Formats: sequence, structure tokens, C-alpha cells
Amino acid sequence: MSDCLVIIPTYNEIENIEAIVKKVLSLPKGFDVLIVDDNSPDGTAQAVARLMLEFEGRLFLKSRTKKSGLGTAYVAGFKWALSHDYQFVFEMDADFSHNPEDLEKLYDACQSGGADMAIGSRYITGVNVVNWPLSRVLLSYFASSYVRFITGMKIHDATAGFICYKRKVLETIGLDRVKFIGYAFQIEMKYRTFVNKFKIVEVPIIFTDRTRGQSKMSNAIIKEAVFGVISLRIRKMFNRL
Repeated sequence: MSDCLVIIPTYNEIENIEAIVKKVLSLPKGFDVLIVDDNSPDGTAQAVARLMLEFEGRLFLKSRTKKSGLGTAYVAGFKWALSHDYQFVFEMDADFSHNPEDLEKLYDACQSGGADMAIGSRYITGVNVVNWPLSRVLLSYFASSYVRFITGMKIHDATAGFICYKRKVLETIGLDRVKFIGYAFQIEMKYRTFVNKFKIVEVPIIFTDRTRGQSKMSNAIIKEAVFGVISLRIRKMFNRL
């Protein structure tokens, strides 16, 4: 068993799932993979179950009964990782917007670079985003500026979803108290890590928008992020985080 687990939440990712699993499991470091599937009607979970026969002991599936949001999927995955003694736990999308080869950069930042959380950052060295419309680039970029202003975190890519955590971070920050489920979830995880005084490092990556399947972005997710940041700051001020 590896000391590293890559958690990939899925909902209707049949077009990407086999390729992303095989790519991650082919990396020299030797990562394990946990798919957290929210009852995808397109057969994503069934495809993973078939792949598990080929990658026994390295590929795992946690099936949930309904679509309950990105944040709850990751929290379920984090708890599974902790119960199975993984030391480094990763977030990654299924659609190749995150290059699997960059997993090793994030691992190195935590394993030997002193980071407790390593973020695959689109904005630490400029704007490294491919195939996004300008409107979405601006939304994402200025969202991170807004988060920095409200929270005081010196993070350039606050909504990033490509992350490595050391085990002690997930054990400390209070997973049962995590509230948000969309972009605000990504911000909340970074903020909880920040207020617990863990070391956060941004690692430059190139983000490429999905070419297969459909984006899960919605106006409700954007609204949650905008107002969620203020909520996080207020809860911290009153020691209710």
C-alpha cells in the first residue's frame, strides 16, 4: 500500500474515468486512488468497479446514494483516507484539468519541501489557464483577490482544487465542522489550514479546461463562495469556526 491517496470525486465522468485512473496509477511514485462517486447515472461507478479488478489494492470506490456536493464528497474521502493510514492525501478533478504528472510536484512540496498543504496554483506565476473564456479567468482570478482581502491569507489561488495535505492537517482542522460544498469548500479548507498555522505552499501548474464531459459550475456555487468567505471570517472572529 502506498502512503499517498488521490481522491477523485465523480458525477457523470464516464468519458474520463478510465483514462484518469490509469494515468494516475502509472506514475512512478505509486499513488493509490479513491473514487467518490455520487450515484452517477452514466455508469461511472460501474466502470471503476471493473477497473478495480485490474488494480486490486490500489484503486478503491466509495459510492454514495445521491449527488451531495463536492465538499461532502471530499470530506467522506478524507475520513476514508485517515481510517486507512495514508500520510499524504490529494484532491484532484477527474477531467484532466489537473495534470496527473503534477501530483509528484505537490508530493515533493509536502514530503521534502516543508509544506503541510501544497496547492497546485494557477496564479502564483501569472495566469496559467488554458481553454477558459476570459470571463471565467477573471472571475476565478478576482475571487482569489477577494479572498485574500477578506481573510488575510496570502494565497494567489484560493479556489484551487488540486491539493496535497499532510495527514496531520486533516486530523486537526475539524472535518465534521466543514460547512461548504462548492468553491467555498476549497476556500474553507485553506482557511482552516491557515488559522491552524500550518505551512501552505503554492506550486505552479498549468490548468487546462476539460475537453470531455460537462462542467459542474453553477450560479449557486459562485454565490456560496462570495458570501461564504465573509461567513468564514465572521465565524473566526467569534471563535465559532
